[in-house]
Amino acid sequence: MHGIDFIQDLAVVMLVAGLVGWACHRIGLSVVVGFLVAGVLIGPHTPPFSLVTDKERIETLAQVGLIFLMFSIGMGLSLRKLRRLGLSLVLATFTGAIVMYNLTRVLGGAIGFSPVETAFLAAMLMVSSSAIISKILLETGLTHEKTGQMAMGVAVLEDVVAIVMLTILNSLVSIGGTHSASLGTTLGLLGAFIALAGIGGMLLVPWLLKKMSLSAGEELPTIVVAGLLFVLAFLADKAGFSLALGAFMLGAIVAETPHKTQIGRAFEGMRDVFSAVFFVSIGMLIDLQAMADSWLLILGIGAFVLVARPLAVTTGVLLIGGSTRESLRVGLSVTPLGEFSFIIAQFGVAAGALPAKFQALAVGVSLITTLAGPVLTRRAEAISGWVAARQPKWLEDWEEYYHRWLERLQQHERQNVLWQLSKKRFVQVGVEMLLVTGLLVFSEQMFGLVRDYLPVERSFPRGAELIFWSGLVLVAIAPVVAIWRNVSALSLLFAQVSTQGHPKAAQLAPMVETGLKLGAGLLLFLWLSALLPISGMARWLPLLALGFVALVFLVLRRRLIYWHSMLEVELAEMLTSGDQKFTGTTAPWMAAHSDWNLTLTDCMLPDLADCRGRTLGELGLRTRFGCTVAGVERQGVMVGNPTGDMILYPRDKVLLLGDPKQVVAGKEFLQQASGAPSASTFDEVRMQAVELPPGCGLHGRTLAEVALSRAYGLQVAGINRGGVRILNPGGEEKLFTGDDVLVLGSPDQIANFKGALRK
Repeated sequence: MHGIDFIQDLAVVMLVAGLVGWACHRIGLSVVVGFLVAGVLIGPHTPPFSLVTDKERIETLAQVGLIFLMFSIGMGLSLRKLRRLGLSLVLATFTGAIVMYNLTRVLGGAIGFSPVETAFLAAMLMVSSSAIISKILLETGLTHEKTGQMAMGVAVLEDVVAIVMLTILNSLVSIGGTHSASLGTTLGLLGAFIALAGIGGMLLVPWLLKKMSLSAGEELPTIVVAGLLFVLAFLADKAGFSLALGAFMLGAIVAETPHKTQIGRAFEGMRDVFSAVFFVSIGMLIDLQAMADSWLLILGIGAFVLVARPLAVTTGVLLIGGSTRESLRVGLSVTPLGEFSFIIAQFGVAAGALPAKFQALAVGVSLITTLAGPVLTRRAEAISGWVAARQPKWLEDWEEYYHRWLERLQQHERQNVLWQLSKKRFVQVGVEMLLVTGLLVFSEQMFGLVRDYLPVERSFPRGAELIFWSGLVLVAIAPVVAIWRNVSALSLLFAQVSTQGHPKAAQLAPMVETGLKLGAGLLLFLWLSALLPISGMARWLPLLALGFVALVFLVLRRRLIYWHSMLEVELAEMLTSGDQKFTGTTAPWMAAHSDWNLTLTDCMLPDLADCRGRTLGELGLRTRFGCTVAGVERQGVMVGNPTGDMILYPRDKVLLLGDPKQVVAGKEFLQQASGAPSASTFDEVRMQAVELPPGCGLHGRTLAEVALSRAYGLQVAGINRGGVRILNPGGEEKLFTGDDVLVLGSPDQIANFKGALRK
């Protein structure tokens, strides 16, 4: 049968990955390690256990797995989360990445790596594994401490660093190993693509999901998002970037929508399956002999990472004003490497820029850091305290002076009225320029995608191009006008401030404003002239389209400006709307205080948790263990300080507050699962009329007194009394002999009620 070999390989991959991953989980290792080991066991380099020999079939699925993996990582990082983390933590993360890059360059030169190999090695070591770090922080109870939240924030932001590094490396080498665009051009194109795809996606995806949620079933939005996921990954590849970039971006876009929880739940299974295939395929590429031959290199680089990564991250946190003790605790908590290191190594090997041993190197170093990560995190307080106590006096004085300087700088920024009034407009101008740059730079690729769908007349062979450019310019002209409006406002603002207090301010201000406008206009003209693509098409086509659109704009300029303003408002609302979730990086209002010996720990209730369906009052966590429930997250909605009558359900995330021993005991209790099946009879619920016989004991009693819901689990939907029907009767309604009572419940509940009436 066609494809039966593929089904056989997939069955082997899934089964072995599940068993080995389960074994690793049992001994306290990440399941990712199990997937990699599974790939090594069944791969072509370990005969006679080579159960899968055709790697191409599995690598195709691995690409799909990479897309789903990057989508889930992107959903963990939204623009709102970036704003909550703050610019200072972003600065600390990128500073740490730069320090790590330079330290790795020194290492690469010392061990004889080529510049390209050193660049790939630096990219592999610059980014940690947010999945592994979050697991370690959860297990050590540091998720909601300040340093734990900062460490998780750094790990999440390093995902962005990894995406940037993938793009830079993609420009550094191609499959043939040839050099491509410069670093500045690459970063500029990356920013343009992100602005173009990001703004377009943030306008389209939330609108589409909102419409479908109102008029379609739950499965249709999931299918549409899956289609958009592959489309954006495809477009990123066509634009010269990695598939991972497009998938990551769509995840970040979906994270901005109210449908994030629904989409995440729907994609959870697919992500788990295809991510496992991805990691298994990486394991299949690992040659154990190559790993054995490179064991000294793996140990050496592993030791280097355990020292260099804490040093680099500590430097970044110190830069934003953290103390030595706090900065070092954060640095020690973000040592584990993971998924991005594997992705970067695989890309380098596939591109021919790296030897095959780098696959084994990435896995070996990741394993070392993953094993050392929990130890360093648990001992971070003691290590940082030891270092801080032995800090030289001159360094301590310099640190205090630097902190005071930062405070003065921040105070000056808050008091600078000109900057406060203008910074928002500078951001808008930057985003609008990136959007227009993306439209013009990637116009050739966009035209190639739509060329076959545009009408072509023999008498006017370039009609399709003219139609395309007219539409493109029509889309681009609104942000260009918005740029000019912001530039005009900034010119007026700076002219007024710069001439304030001058004796001839009234005459100078218009002259300064005009000069600023002329300079900005010249820069805008040069910018647009440099971006207009002319290769492969006549030079006059964009100009002709611009003239046509200019006429349309003159007629519809007010409407276009209105539409653009509405889009800006929608984007602003989307980015500033509140988020009710609590996570390791979004609950600073519940940060634990170490001097009170209190800690916060969250735990997820299993599907078969013994406490499911019971109220917090019934569980009595405070009475039994001394801990309290500070919050419950259900389906993405946070309930703070819940009352005792709140019922817990499977997959609820419960936030426990208490001392370390109390929260550990409470967590173990909540996660107990005896495996007892659920007794739900939802599918069997029905309505049945029951006649009240003489002598049943219910004559003259009210529904509130009878309390059928408490005694039998039944609800009374109606009463038929002498042909008069009473629908949904209240608790004060009385029952009489001969009434036909319409009850709602399961067959067993109804049978118990009827049996009680006959007694």
